[in-house]
Order: sequence, then C-alpha cells, then structure tokens
Amino acid sequence: MFKKALYLLVCLAFAGCQTTSSSETEKVEEEEMLNSSTPERIVSLNGTLTEIVVELGLEEQLVGVDITSTYPESISELPKVGHTRSLQAEGILSLNPTMVIAKKDEIKPELQQQLEGAGIKIQLFEQKYSVEGTKELITEIGKAFDKHEQAIIAISNLTTDLESIPSLEKKPKVLFIYARGAGTLMVAGTDTQMHNFIYMAGAENAVTDFKDFKPLTPEALLQANPDAILLFSSGLESLEGTEGLMQIPGISETNAGKNKKFIAMDGALISGFGPRLGQGLKQMVEALQENKEV
Repeated sequence: MFKKALYLLVCLAFAGCQTTSSSETEKVEEEEMLNSSTPERIVSLNGTLTEIVVELGLEEQLVGVDITSTYPESISELPKVGHTRSLQAEGILSLNPTMVIAKKDEIKPELQQQLEGAGIKIQLFEQKYSVEGTKELITEIGKAFDKHEQAIIAISNLTTDLESIPSLEKKPKVLFIYARGAGTLMVAGTDTQMHNFIYMAGAENAVTDFKDFKPLTPEALLQANPDAILLFSSGLESLEGTEGLMQIPGISETNAGKNKKFIAMDGALISGFGPRLGQGLKQMVEALQENKEV
C-alpha cells in the first residue's frame, strides 16, 4: 500500500514538472514570435507624421509617403502616393503596405474603407497646433509603434529648442500670404496654423477679423498694414522672388513693403507643428529681429 502511494506521488510530481516545462516553453515561443515579427510596412499620408516617424527611428519601415512629406531629405527617394485630397487606393496598395497612417481630418472615409477592406491597418492621429499638441502627437505615435523612449527624447529635444528662442522687444504685425503665383494669393486669419505660429513667435497676426483663409485684396493689405510679410519659400519662388512680390497691388504701400521686410521659410517647418517646431520659431524670431530683407 505504501509503495503504491509513493508511486502515485512520484507520477504526480513528474506530471507537474512536465506541465510547468510545457507552459514555460510556450511562453518562450510566444516571446520569440513577437520579437521576430515582420516590421510594419508604413505609408504616411501627412508630412508631420512622416517627420515624427523618422524621428522615432522608423524610417526604414516607410515604403511610401504623400507629397507633403518633404523632410528629411533622405525620404525623397520614397514613392509618392499623391495628396490626401486626391489619393487613390490602388496607388497605396501597389506598395504592399501593412499600415497606413494619416490625420483624422485628412483621409476620406471611402479611401479608409477601401484600404481596410484590403486588410490594411489604418492608424489615425489628431493634431492640435500648439506646443502641447505637438508633444501629444509625438507621444501618441510613440505609443502606437512602441517607441516610448524615443518619443521622450524627441519631446526633450523640442523643449530644448523652445527654450533657446529669443524674445522680441516689440510685437510686430505679421501677415502670412499663401501664394501659388500671382493668381492665387490667400491670407491667413485666425484658427489657422499660421496664426498660431505667428503668435507663438511673439508677434501679432495682422488680420484677425476673419477665420481661416481669404483672398488677398489691396484694400485688406492697406488696412492690415503689416510690419512683415511671411511666405513659404515655394510661395515666394512662385512670384519670381521679391521683385514679383513688390508688384502685387498694395504691397509697396505697407510698412513691410517700404522696408522690404519679407520672410520666406520652408512650408513644412513653419506649418507642420512637428519635431522641428522650436527650430522654426527660432528662425522666425531671428528674422523679425533683423533690420534687413530675409
């Protein structure tokens, strides 16, 4: 009887060892599968999202970007899928992505449905045009791709850049003009990235009596009478430079025109509100402080 009981105890102990060993083996195999999983093939449909993805060390996983993705220069060789307003699912699917990232207010519902129907994961992000909004966006993308430490470093670098921005002694009035040749001239009112950017640089938006963008008119120019005019570099080029800008009716009669206080900066840098926000603001402030044409 004693021998039989001892035999049963030995068998139970052996079975327990086998169960524990099997459980541990399954856990190890699961971890190995997670660690060896195929990296996402990412298509980014927004320039700011692209910058952040690269900043977080995921550039090698990008297989395509939209045309607003111009920074860093190293992504220039990636296939371009077009602009969010006119994207076709076929062009994106041809790159065999596993994930598409976009801003919530930029991707069309029908495009999202087509991509999801093809088995593509869609990751949408909300962007607020402020310092805190930029930090939140970096954090959210870091969370989505399990890049928490990289996100913390990116935010720390942004904070350092912001702390290095000099202060303006006065608050000049700045008018932002979106130009695509002399035939397409729009000015930024409130509730725009450019309004926020100008304000964050320590200046004032020269027009605050309307929201969004409106066509530029000579009357509005004279009424606003900006001390400086801000444009995208590409916008100033579309006007054939400073001389072309001076030919626009009303420009020469403003304080900015009289002093030729024109500031041309990279569009993605000043409107993207991405990791380089602090750099853009610093360049803006330094340009406003100079007593010469920029």
